[in-house]
Amino acid sequence: PARMGLPALALLLAAGLLHTQASLLARSFQLDYEQNCFRKDGAPFRYISGSIHYARVPRPAWRDRLLKMYMSGLSTVQVYVPWNYHETLPGVYDFTGNRDVEAFLDLTAELGLLVILRPGPYICAEWEMGGLPAWLLWKPDIILRTSDPAYLAAVDSWLHILLPKIKPHLYQHGGNIISVQVENEYGSYYACDYGYLRHLLGSFRALLGSEVLLFTTDSTRAEELRCGTLQGLYATVDFGPGSNMTEAFGAQRRVEPQGPLVNSEYYTGWLDYWGEAHASTSAEWVARGLEDMLQLGASINMQVSPFLQLTSLPWPGADYKDQYKPVTTSYDYDAPLSEAGDPTEKLFAIRTVISKFQPLPAGPMPPATPKYAYGWVALRKVSAPPEGCTAPARHCSTAQHPSLSLQYADLLDVLDVLCPSGPIQSQFPLTFEALKQAHGFVVYHTQLPWDVPYPAMLGAPPHSICDRGYVMLQKKFQGMLERDGQTTLHVTGRAGDTLDILLENMGRISFGSNISDFKGLLGNLSLNSRPLSNWLIYPLATDTAVQQGWPHTALPKSSSRGRVGPAFYTGTFETPGIAWDTFVKFPGWSKGLLWINGFNLGRYWTHRGPQQTLFVPGSVLHVGSPNNITVLELEGAPPTPLLLFLDRPLYNRTLCCNTMATE
Repeated sequence: PARMGLPALALLLAAGLLHTQASLLARSFQLDYEQNCFRKDGAPFRYISGSIHYARVPRPAWRDRLLKMYMSGLSTVQVYVPWNYHETLPGVYDFTGNRDVEAFLDLTAELGLLVILRPGPYICAEWEMGGLPAWLLWKPDIILRTSDPAYLAAVDSWLHILLPKIKPHLYQHGGNIISVQVENEYGSYYACDYGYLRHLLGSFRALLGSEVLLFTTDSTRAEELRCGTLQGLYATVDFGPGSNMTEAFGAQRRVEPQGPLVNSEYYTGWLDYWGEAHASTSAEWVARGLEDMLQLGASINMQVSPFLQLTSLPWPGADYKDQYKPVTTSYDYDAPLSEAGDPTEKLFAIRTVISKFQPLPAGPMPPATPKYAYGWVALRKVSAPPEGCTAPARHCSTAQHPSLSLQYADLLDVLDVLCPSGPIQSQFPLTFEALKQAHGFVVYHTQLPWDVPYPAMLGAPPHSICDRGYVMLQKKFQGMLERDGQTTLHVTGRAGDTLDILLENMGRISFGSNISDFKGLLGNLSLNSRPLSNWLIYPLATDTAVQQGWPHTALPKSSSRGRVGPAFYTGTFETPGIAWDTFVKFPGWSKGLLWINGFNLGRYWTHRGPQQTLFVPGSVLHVGSPNNITVLELEGAPPTPLLLFLDRPLYNRTLCCNTMATE
């Protein structure tokens, strides 16, 4: 009938509402302590998962990477949420673009993937400060990852922003998040503060509800499981291939006598540190360990596994293992799915094992992403338009000069651009945190207070160079000072000569006994043991300047000081009608940073390795207009500054002697 009485309509609406409520009530994800398994909607369930970091994958590639994970046979993905990626300053939040975590969760649901969420507040993930914001250290005496009131106040403020966004995505509410981790490997941290864990448990329960499954993850060491677990949080473990499965899961059973066996971080690779060999773990070894765990009925998440690296400079972290060990820009530690999204032999070996235990999705694995070797691009130092071009150099067409490029300036000549607010005066050096500078670089400037006709020792107290200092006297490069390395240089000069030290943050510690990793000059420099004073301190906003178009929008400058020391180089290239992924190699360069079209692609360090190329996703390239290249070389450019665009990455697998990978 065209017309329906109000009572009948009300009955239909009520019936629809009851049906919806019944459907939601039927959705559950729980622990079964009698059958030692998970139960999803009442049925026994085991997940096979892989980690992916939305913050490390360009948003245009999210679907491609997730689809490849799904087609690998994974039912679930594990997702970290880096606090410092979203709350860049106190009370300033960003959930747009690549930071739109809800859009990422929606996409996982669209593709039929469940989610294990790891919102921290500490996540490790080889990410700057383990995801904790550097601004926490503006309070120098704060005690991170404890019941310190200042720390808990910041955590609570963040969780009250994040977790209400997450709650609608919980499985019980019609979403696809089946479980949520609280903290991360807390047992490895020195504090062992149960009050802190209880506070987090209370906050997660208050903001997410009583039904969501909350868990912890720790290594299999007894001491770490003692400090990292808490009643009310299901305890899981992590370990890699080659481990004794009986002993590893026996460690979990000592803290969880019943319930599902879970390896929350099965390591399919390991970390790359600057100056060490590229990590490599055999596909056969990984597959064998996976099969052994699946035969035991365990649920597994593969770590350093189908996830990929593409991150702007600030975010790679560091470990502290007797010394400071910064991780490489690339997060592709021999991963089953490469940073460019390419399926590897290891991925297919994993897929074969999974097929023995559950059906694979119908259809073929999506192919590798297309790559293009754009070839050589010259970055030349010029002070006049090239021969044959009568216009200003920046206006010469690429048709006349396909590799037209130039060096813009030495870093010390453009402090007015990089630090537009001007320097801060201080009797003694200030840390990055005192300057409220999270990432990047700070220049410390002073003058020699007396004549130094004979070599005098310029030195820093132990552990006060954080992390790497580039020393210039009268704007001439003298050498480097380095954390846990060389901390003295010999210099000569006259009273009044300028002394500048460019300090680089190489990444705050993300895993170690103490992650309160202050940056900059933590102590005063001295000359022959006499302290220097009267500093002008320049916090540099390099990323901001480059993102706003500098130096490509500025008039070119020339420099007569050669190619040693910190300097900017610029260039352009055009794509041949396509914008495909590519890799940049730095033949003869030393150490520095690369931007293309204002996008920070991270740090290269060819002299240390193992990483010799930086990944450039096609999504940052232009078609039909020039692509602007900016390089900040910190130590010294080659006589002929060239970049080489390849269709594959290169690693240096040697441990010493600055051996370079060949093309």
